[in-house]
Amino acid sequence: MKVIAFFICCFFCFPVLGANLVVSDHIALYGEAKYDTTFSHFDYVNPQAPKGGKVVFPEYGGFDSFNPYIFKGIAAGEVANLMLDSLGIVPVDDPSTVYPLLAKKFETDAQNTMVGFILDEKAKFSDGTPVLADDVLFTFKALTEKGAPIYKVYYGDVEKVEKINDRHVRFYFKKDSHNKELPLILAQMKIYAAKDFKDYDFAEPSLRPPLGSGPYMMEKFAPGKYISFRLNPNYWAKDLPTRKGFFNFDQVRYDYYQDTTVTLQALFSGNIDVREEYIAKIWVTGYDNNKVKSGEIIKADLPHSQPAVLQYFGFNTRLDKFKDRRVRKAIGLAFNFDWANEKLFYNQYRRLNSYFTNTGMEAQGLPSGKELALLQKYRNNLSPEVFTKAPELPSHKTPQETRNNLKEAVKLLQEAGYDFVNGKMTRIKDGEVLEIEILSNSANGSSFTRVMLPFIENLRKIGIKATFRNIETNIFKNRLDHFDFEIAILAMGVSSLPGNEQKELWSSASADVRGSYNFMGIKNPVVDALISGLISAKKKDDFAAYVTALDRVLLSEYYIIPQWYAPSKRVAFNKRLDYPKTSIKAGFEPFTWWVKP
Repeated sequence: MKVIAFFICCFFCFPVLGANLVVSDHIALYGEAKYDTTFSHFDYVNPQAPKGGKVVFPEYGGFDSFNPYIFKGIAAGEVANLMLDSLGIVPVDDPSTVYPLLAKKFETDAQNTMVGFILDEKAKFSDGTPVLADDVLFTFKALTEKGAPIYKVYYGDVEKVEKINDRHVRFYFKKDSHNKELPLILAQMKIYAAKDFKDYDFAEPSLRPPLGSGPYMMEKFAPGKYISFRLNPNYWAKDLPTRKGFFNFDQVRYDYYQDTTVTLQALFSGNIDVREEYIAKIWVTGYDNNKVKSGEIIKADLPHSQPAVLQYFGFNTRLDKFKDRRVRKAIGLAFNFDWANEKLFYNQYRRLNSYFTNTGMEAQGLPSGKELALLQKYRNNLSPEVFTKAPELPSHKTPQETRNNLKEAVKLLQEAGYDFVNGKMTRIKDGEVLEIEILSNSANGSSFTRVMLPFIENLRKIGIKATFRNIETNIFKNRLDHFDFEIAILAMGVSSLPGNEQKELWSSASADVRGSYNFMGIKNPVVDALISGLISAKKKDDFAAYVTALDRVLLSEYYIIPQWYAPSKRVAFNKRLDYPKTSIKAGFEPFTWWVKP
């Protein structure tokens, strides 16, 4: 997912243009950036990393397009990541600040009515032609007019775009916009070459490699099988401080697999070089062989300070059966994380207790202070438990606790108008039997099946028939895009500073937009108001209060059943690879790695 922040006046400023306009080499949250104007590289890279060699990564599913920004097709996302540069860069260790890339300077004003980007004269595409304001204008227009529908929401507060000169462009915001983070959002837009689409429609899926300004160029590919990239020896930004220590491989290849477990043997056989492990049991038991014992394959737990990935069972609340929060809560009570963590996960995981786990803004205890003041405004539209009960996931540490949870689930279902009829939980008013289908994608392999069996059995005990289906990745994506599911196993990255992307995830505006990330179809006016509040908050403590209040409200509605997260990234790799050993908990940042000489 995108790293978003808010804007206020920058710290290292350049001459003021007019009454309010300020030019800076960065845009920072709350005025101060970690890195000053003299920095030579980010602290979590090795600026002296050796260059050269080849690396092979695994990827999952397939692809029939190289454009991840449109609704149609199954895109290979790594194409945009490696071949397109953005206007600015947000580093892992300073997620509230954007630093130069294509744009060497940023313009802002105190009223937050606009942002300007002054492009670097050295910036050029891989064919040697310059990156110009026309390319920025084309990209923005393509995203908002022909991109996936969600981009109209994401960039919805932009009133107009103006070309000042060939290397200077300004975005003006709507008068009623209170979106303080919009300058940072726009700074992270990856830029396409306008001339590259002279004879092609941006909205149509294509396997035509884009002309990019990024570090790599595409070498060759086979649809659904692999993509190979070659480092551009003339990459324009290779000596910029924001690029020093990155992109150390001469050649990068992605091989596509349908199952994460298959890639373990691919690692041992030398077909891939590095693999992130997602299954706890395999991490504990699957690497007990000579390759690991001899040191040919290295296991590493890489600690990170990043927000936990939000992994969950998501309810499609567009369906009548899931409109009542009591039904959603009852189904969640049947999920036994404690059993799975002990029996299947070797106690390697922690339960997600928030939509924003590991950000420091999780809803805990009872609301107080500024958070309470915010929630009081909406008391009549909220469940009473928001004010009387601390957010807490059900414990299943003992058989008695499980029995108690299932009894509570039955009580909730009865309150929602259901009861047992011939052993089946049935809605009394119309005789509709409560049955559910839970979808997963095949990249999860058989790992989720073991987790699902006791969940399905607990649901059976309360009269609910549950079916678990593991379907091919591309089919899974298509069904999500069209909201054709009942409950789906989902995961998404979380920003250190939740902001405008929250509209995409939980707001009413995105609930019915095909291809949006509001998979659950949430339409909640309090959620909408809190999202607007956190986006426009000017002070840090106000911002934190809005995020915590949003978390509390979302949790109280039981739109999801939170799953689990690992406090470190589990990575196994060939001994010929190495990575920066720094004090910064950066986790797994593969393009700071290198091949040993």
